[in-house]
Amino acid sequence: MGSERIRVLIADDHRLFREALRAVLERECEVVGEAASGEETIAIAARTRPDVVLLDIAMPGIGGLSAAHRLSKTVPSAKVVVLSQHEDEEYVFEAMVEAGAAGYLVKTDAAAELLSALRAVAMRRKYLSATVAPAVLARLKHENSHAPRGVVKITPREREVLRLIGEGATSKDIAARLGISPKTAQIHRDNLKRKLKANSTATMVRYAIKHKLIRAD
Repeated sequence: MGSERIRVLIADDHRLFREALRAVLERECEVVGEAASGEETIAIAARTRPDVVLLDIAMPGIGGLSAAHRLSKTVPSAKVVVLSQHEDEEYVFEAMVEAGAAGYLVKTDAAAELLSALRAVAMRRKYLSATVAPAVLARLKHENSHAPRGVVKITPREREVLRLIGEGATSKDIAARLGISPKTAQIHRDNLKRKLKANSTATMVRYAIKHKLIRAD
């Protein structure tokens, strides 16, 4: 990036939070726009071509994770930094590995790490918030060393969702069983369909049974 100002798109459904972020970022960055939903994020990013999209997970519409995945296809030059209240490694893993985000920043770390995170991803490096980095890196190392060749890797949460799909559960049922929102359950279902290259629930279940991701009984 050299001495050029990093061009940033802020995506969060809370206006006051966006304004606070803008006030911090404009000291060193150029804020090219603000978005309040996943769809709006994609549209503005396509128009403005930012260097970095600062993206919340929990937004109306398609949500942050789905938006991140679409951005990696439609605006690949824009690096996504997820800014979230969630510290659970499941969210981090989904964002970084499945949705293609370049960074993950917990909101409680934002004041100290925000500009460092943006500089890192603008230079094509990965960035993990200090709060979540140790656990996530340990998990990634473990899963990469234990993944069988030729088998699609799915997260533990996706394995739970896939098991419930195999039992005939709907997204609403899955949400209730796992204590997540129906929107998050649907995101997991869509991710599984994409990763398993499945065009139907039956195809997903057959694949899972064949590769022992779930049990046939």
